[in-house]
Amino acid sequence: MLAEDSTLLREGLVRLLAEEGHEVRAAVGTAVELLAAVRADPPDVVVVDVRMPPTHTDEGLRAALEIRAGLPEVGVLVLSQYVEKRYATELLTGGGGARGGVGYLLKDRVAQVDEFLEALGRVGEGRTAFDPEVVRRLLVHSSHTDPLARLTPREGEVLAAMAQGHTNATVAARLHVSLSAVEKHINAIFDKLELTGRSEGYSKRVLAVLRYLDS
Repeated sequence: MLAEDSTLLREGLVRLLAEEGHEVRAAVGTAVELLAAVRADPPDVVVVDVRMPPTHTDEGLRAALEIRAGLPEVGVLVLSQYVEKRYATELLTGGGGARGGVGYLLKDRVAQVDEFLEALGRVGEGRTAFDPEVVRRLLVHSSHTDPLARLTPREGEVLAAMAQGHTNATVAARLHVSLSAVEKHINAIFDKLELTGRSEGYSKRVLAVLRYLDS
């Protein structure tokens, strides 16, 4: 299901997804319509903008939070021009019981159609898909000493790749290093960020990092 108040973009996404073999059950222009459609016929994934009518502030993101809380099996992919830090962090860290994936892409940074489709696929599989710029803005903690400053440049690259939803093997391939090197970097990241307890699931590790940095 799609929620996008720009008719041109909404119809373009419907055509794109249909051409790629996806079934679009609803395409609406408001968060209220999205919530009604999702409750009536829960989809695998919703794609939602942040700023929607009537106030064009954060209606879409608040609807995404409501979906994550009430229908944890539904994946949520935010596609927007904006990073709304308060609700975005809540979206990424507040779905402890959610089984559906979660993602956040910036419209003006999706350079290729394949990037969007790949992110949509990851969310549909229950994984994560974050734009690196979204991750960067959420991880910056302006009121406290930035714990990311403790990381080496390579550890920062590994953390950013993890936060985008990549597996350890994919991180290794992207950075042209061995799998064991990635695992060592991840262990160092958790040590330096003073995170207690470590999940085997990469997406849970990312959420743990975001929780820590938002505390």
